[in-house]
Amino acid sequence: MGISQYIKEIGRGKDGARSLSRVQAADLMGQVLDGSVSDLELGAFCLAMRIKGETADEMAGFLDATQARLNAIPIDSARPAIVLPTYNGARKLPVLTPLLALLLARQGLAVVVHGTATESSRIFTANVLTALAVPAYTAIKTVANGEVAFYPTELLCPGLKRLLEVRRVVGLRNSAHSLVKLMNPCAGPAVVVGSYTHPEYAASMAAVFERMGSSAMLLRGTEGEPVADARRTPQMDGFLQGQRRLLQAAQSGPLASLPDLPTSTDAHTTAAYIRAVLDGKLPTPQPIATQVEQLLHLASAL
Repeated sequence: MGISQYIKEIGRGKDGARSLSRVQAADLMGQVLDGSVSDLELGAFCLAMRIKGETADEMAGFLDATQARLNAIPIDSARPAIVLPTYNGARKLPVLTPLLALLLARQGLAVVVHGTATESSRIFTANVLTALAVPAYTAIKTVANGEVAFYPTELLCPGLKRLLEVRRVVGLRNSAHSLVKLMNPCAGPAVVVGSYTHPEYAASMAAVFERMGSSAMLLRGTEGEPVADARRTPQMDGFLQGQRRLLQAAQSGPLASLPDLPTSTDAHTTAAYIRAVLDGKLPTPQPIATQVEQLLHLASAL
């Protein structure tokens, strides 16, 4: 086997590289996830795709291979689950993905959060959930209505975790960092909340959701997290079986006021803020409340 024939196609530089078909991309990613390629081939693949960029067909193929190898999560609900991929963490702003998850669970939805720490210098959702007494799952089990379940990536697919870890060696993100924000790890219907940091990713992620027939929300999240920026409502687009619709226009004009967010991003300070919001001692930031409302509409439409 081996992936050298694919590297020859994708590794010809930004202008000379050729794109793979969906079937070829699935074969390549399958070998990567199965651990059947050498470290040299793995590094070449990651760097070649980083330079070339993935097409919608290539990313669809990568998702096909990943879905075939996922330990799918059963959902004990007639309603779709909400999936929150959390891989960026807090850099300058507190990570409020746990607040979004808990607000959705309060509305009776099953909420699946999955992720892993991809850097050593950030505070991640898992840290905040632990401070909120929501521990990570250690085995695949059924998620019920009203429950928040955090799954480390390695439980879903060990090969995917290994691919994400390449960043710690070469210092650059690779295709896996986009893939995890697009996949549905549930054994059944779910709304995947995809987030981006740069406008070009908005177009590429939307194309993949359409190609895969996904049900999803797409927005510019907080520093790449799948939660709306608490300070200003971003545009939110919805996908129902791949059909795109505008859910929420971006907030424009000057801000009348700013939410009283914690000044520190550490896990315990963030957790204390989230508890205060859940207990009604502080208001829910309007952009996050709007996101919850739109996700409820999406889930009810499936």
